[in-house]
Amino acid sequence: MAATTAAIAETDAPRRRRADRSLPTAGRIRRANVERLLDAAEAVFAEKGYGGATTAAIALRAGLPKANLHYYFRTKEQIYRAVLDRILGLWLAAFDPATAGDDPAAVLEAYIRAKIRLSREHPQASRVFAREILSGALHIRGYLVGDLRRWVERQSELMRGWIERGLMDPIDPVHLLFVIWAATQTYADFDAQIRAVTGKRAQSHEDYTRAADTVVQLVLKGCGVQR
Repeated sequence: MAATTAAIAETDAPRRRRADRSLPTAGRIRRANVERLLDAAEAVFAEKGYGGATTAAIALRAGLPKANLHYYFRTKEQIYRAVLDRILGLWLAAFDPATAGDDPAAVLEAYIRAKIRLSREHPQASRVFAREILSGALHIRGYLVGDLRRWVERQSELMRGWIERGLMDPIDPVHLLFVIWAATQTYADFDAQIRAVTGKRAQSHEDYTRAADTVVQLVLKGCGVQR
């Protein structure tokens, strides 16, 4: 297939480090500062919501002067959108390498495992997105009805092709994506519930692996595809 399960599931950090080494010193500093600010913004927006967050709190969390934040992001809304853009880009990129000639079982498994990994690596960003949706998607409605809708249409068309060729059972691809999103993002958005029910102080790497195994098994069986 165009991208193997392992390739899709690997973290994006090594690619960022390789790209950073090719940048001039000023470019590396800029990139490091932006990533630092986005990480801090994820935490503050997840804890306080958009209304309760301030750029001063974000700068403090990042350990940078507020002036540095406003050098890269002029407004609170701009850094908020950047936080959402980053996690949405990672989520969607996990499926994008798929082509009509790929094995649907491998593609779906890779996508699910990547989404679970992102819930582990970026739980706060997922919670920021969840807050935004629950608040009516005031800041990203244009994105949802534009870019995201077109992305869903592309992936749905891909899966309809697999269905027509008998590679998948006749299911609704749009609702399949909704199910995968819900089943994978719950491990970030409802982390407190999961820890309370399982009696753990924190979800371990093994817990996420078992979660991914379970969701993969449910989805593949539900779609009538085999590895």
